[in-house]
Amino acid sequence: MGVLDDIKGGLIVSCQALPDEPLHSSFIMGRMAYAAMLGGAKGIRANSCEDICEIKKNVSLPIIGIIKADYPNCPVYITPTMQEVDALVACECDIIAMDATNCPRPTGETLAEFFAQVRKKYPTQLFMADCSNYEEGMAAAEMGFDMVGTTLSGYTEYTKGAPAPNLHLMSGLVYNCGKPVIAEGNIWTPEQLQLAKDCGIHAAVVGSVITRPMLITQRFAAVMEG
Repeated sequence: MGVLDDIKGGLIVSCQALPDEPLHSSFIMGRMAYAAMLGGAKGIRANSCEDICEIKKNVSLPIIGIIKADYPNCPVYITPTMQEVDALVACECDIIAMDATNCPRPTGETLAEFFAQVRKKYPTQLFMADCSNYEEGMAAAEMGFDMVGTTLSGYTEYTKGAPAPNLHLMSGLVYNCGKPVIAEGNIWTPEQLQLAKDCGIHAAVVGSVITRPMLITQRFAAVMEG
């Protein structure tokens, strides 16, 4: 069995904390991943080589790795250049995810040009396309990404206001792209996850509602503050 079989029908928990968040710590993310594994997760999504290496010490689950990097005047920040891809390959991520939107990349290349170089350099590595709409998902499948995710639906300028979670996008990609579809983005309840599962997805990534207590608290506090 391969990695895609290992995560099929399973929950992937995103264990991430940015530098401005209270839980920003590779040690904490390692323990968070361990808790997720004990809870039944079949995979982990993580940001940065430091976090990924620590998580690997705690769990034996497949890891979807990313590196969030900010480049001047560029909206693409999820594994945006070959530098980040090289680093993720070096820390032996099972799957590498990258922004697969139509947004301009830091190097000025199109996604197709960039991914062609990536695939040539790393022909056996598994890659996940983080997309924001149907056209991007279909294009990513055509380019040769191994799986297509709905990660960025609602996060690009041209998809603001999209349904959250975007079940229509999930269904369309499941039926037409020919690649495993990973549901990701704005899944906050088990009921929403069930609806995503009913779309025929390969697996689902859930993050904030499990691993970001500050955001969870804000949602409950907002109700009380009325």
